[in-house]
Amino acid sequence: MMPHPASRHAQHATRAAFFIAGSSLAAWAPLVPYAQARASLNEAQLGLLLLCLGIGSLIAMPLSGLFASRFGCRKVFTLAATVLCAALPILASSHTSWVLAVTLFVFGAALGTADCVANIHAVTVEKASGRPLMSGFHGLFSLGGIIGAVGVSALLSIGLAPLYAALSIALLILLALAITWRYLLSHTASTQDGPLFALPHGIVLVLGGLCFIAFLAEGAMLDWSAVYLTQTQNMATAQSGLGYAAFALTMTIGRLSGDWLIHRAGLLRVLVSGAALAAAGVALATLAPSWQLALVGYALVGMGGANIAPIMYSLVGKQTTMPEAQAVPALTTLGYAGILVGPAMIGFVAYVTGLTAAFLIVAGLLLLVALIGPTLGRSLPQAQ
Repeated sequence: MMPHPASRHAQHATRAAFFIAGSSLAAWAPLVPYAQARASLNEAQLGLLLLCLGIGSLIAMPLSGLFASRFGCRKVFTLAATVLCAALPILASSHTSWVLAVTLFVFGAALGTADCVANIHAVTVEKASGRPLMSGFHGLFSLGGIIGAVGVSALLSIGLAPLYAALSIALLILLALAITWRYLLSHTASTQDGPLFALPHGIVLVLGGLCFIAFLAEGAMLDWSAVYLTQTQNMATAQSGLGYAAFALTMTIGRLSGDWLIHRAGLLRVLVSGAALAAAGVALATLAPSWQLALVGYALVGMGGANIAPIMYSLVGKQTTMPEAQAVPALTTLGYAGILVGPAMIGFVAYVTGLTAAFLIVAGLLLLVALIGPTLGRSLPQAQ
C-alpha cells in the first residue's frame, strides 16, 4: 500500500532519496585522479571525459518527469539508484578511456534522473504536509555529499583500493535504498501523460533563471574559489580548499535549518535576505585584503545561498503554468546548467576582464535574485 504523501514515512524516504543522490555524486570526486592515472589521460582528455557526466545528466533530466509520470517515482528512482551503485565500481576500476566515458555518461544520466525524481517527490510531499520541508530535503543532499566525499577519501587514505572504496559506498547507498524504497510514492499528484519534453515558460522560466544563478554561484565556489585564493590572495595551495569547505559547511547548516527559518519568516523574505547575504559574501571574498577575511566571505555565500534553490522548488510546486512533472525537470535542467556552464562562463569573463571582475558579476547576479524576489509574490500569491 502506498504511503500517504504527508506521512513521516514518505518524508523520510524523500530525505533518503536526496542523501543517495548527494553521496553518489560526491563519491566520484575522490576517484577522479585514480581514473586519470589508470587511463593515462592528460588534462584536456580528462576534461572531455568529465563532460560525459554533464551531458548524460542534462539529457536525462528533461525525460525523468515523463518516466516518473508513467511509471511512478518509486520505480524510476530505484532503477536510477541501482544504476549509480553499479557504475561506481566500474569508474573505480576501469583502465579504458572509452569504458570510462560510456560509464560516466550512464552515471550522469542516472544521477540526473535520481535528482529530478527526488525533487518531484519532494514537491508532492511538501505540498501534502502543508509546511516547509524543501530546505531540509536539500540539506540531506549536501550531507550525503559530505559523507560520500569524506567516506571515500578516508577509505582511500587507509590504503583501501579504489574498487573496494567504491563498493563500500555503493553498499551504503543500497542499504539506504533497501530501508526506504517501499515508502517512496509509486505515483504523485503530477502523474499524467504528457509530452516528452516541454520548454519552460511563464513563471517557470523565471524560477529556472533564478535557479541558474544560484547554481552558477555554487559552481563558482567549487571550481574557482581555490584558484582565486591562491592567485589573488596569496594563500598556500595546500590550504586553498578551505574556501570551498567554509562554503559547503555553512550551506549544509543553512539548509538543515532552512525549514525552521522559512516557517517563521516566510519563503520570499528568506529568499531576498539570503540572496543579498550571498551577494555580500561574494563581494567580501573578492575584495578582502586577506585570505582569512575571504574565508568569512565564502562562509556567508554558503549561508545566504543555502535556501535559494530549495525555495525555487517550493515555488514551482505552487505555480499552475506547467504540470509539476514538466516544471520540476525543466527547473532542474536550467539550474544544473548553471553548475556545468557557469564556471566556463566565469573562466571566459576572467580571461577578458580578470577574475576579480568575474566574481563581482556573480555578486551582481545574486543581488538581482534579491531584487526579483519580492515580485514573485504577485505571480504566486500563495507564496509566503
